[in-house]
Amino acid sequence: MEGGAYGAGKAGGAFDPYTLVRQPHTILRFVSWVFSIVVFGSIVNEGYLNSNSKGEEFCIYNRNPNACSYGVTVGVLAFLTCLFYLALDVYFPQISSVKDRKKAVLSDIGISAFWAFLWFVGFCFLANQWQVSKPEDNPLNEGTDAARAAITFSFFSIFTWSLTAALAVQRFKDLTFQEEYNTLFPASAQP
Repeated sequence: MEGGAYGAGKAGGAFDPYTLVRQPHTILRFVSWVFSIVVFGSIVNEGYLNSNSKGEEFCIYNRNPNACSYGVTVGVLAFLTCLFYLALDVYFPQISSVKDRKKAVLSDIGISAFWAFLWFVGFCFLANQWQVSKPEDNPLNEGTDAARAAITFSFFSIFTWSLTAALAVQRFKDLTFQEEYNTLFPASAQP
């Protein structure tokens, strides 16, 4: 590892976008961000249909408004979470304290694991509601591709958030090692 724990030796240095976009956790976070846009965008745009007889709007997933609401809510909140952690990825090299870095990485582990769980619940919920939907509710098959896209990208999001959590665990191990090294060898820790 060059210069310390993920840029600790360069704390206070200039922002390097090339280094940022090469980091696997940043790439996965960007992919998760795109997936969240696909999920909530699909449901918002084509997840609601109009009833032929009553003229009321209903959710394409088995007429269950909770399914559409869950998909949109999780998608929007995941979108905002990704933006927050992308900003943290930009700021992370500027954090000079190993303890503050550990706090940031611990929050990344917890939040990423939590989002993997929420996407798993969302995938199961949307897939189940789609499976039990009645064909007579949507005789023209309107919005079926969007409904399937939301289910598919919910499934993919489980893996991107899980991998992000795994990468954060690895970063935490590296930071713990760096902290112990700095404690044992304080003079050689400074470049």
